[in-house]
Amino acid sequence: MSSSPGLVTVMLFLLGQTRGDSVSQMDGQVTLLEGATLTVNCTYSATRYPTLFWYVQYPGEGPQLLLKATKASDKGTNKGFEATYNAKTTSFHLEKASVQESDSAVYHCALSDTVRETAGRADHKL
Repeated sequence: MSSSPGLVTVMLFLLGQTRGDSVSQMDGQVTLLEGATLTVNCTYSATRYPTLFWYVQYPGEGPQLLLKATKASDKGTNKGFEATYNAKTTSFHLEKASVQESDSAVYHCALSDTVRETAGRADHKL
């Protein structure tokens, strides 16, 4: 018994900017066959090293945190998705080797400032 591969629809939107810092990702809709590789580019511009996030929003639901990276070379992984914080190329590209129909959603790339104090560092907690 064989089954036809389903389609996976991924919507991409940009989440604004904060204090002159910003993220940029491709906008629009991407439709892929199940099993295809997904790469969603996200680049950022920031005066300091920001904390970077990927959010996923499934149909009829609010945004949910998918991945987070707090420093250069951090690699976030969750549900087969991964993204590596690359400070050199100022990027945090979202990748998944084999998408499934259940991955159909809206994906948001976002950043927040990292708060630094003389005693150390405090990260924004969600």
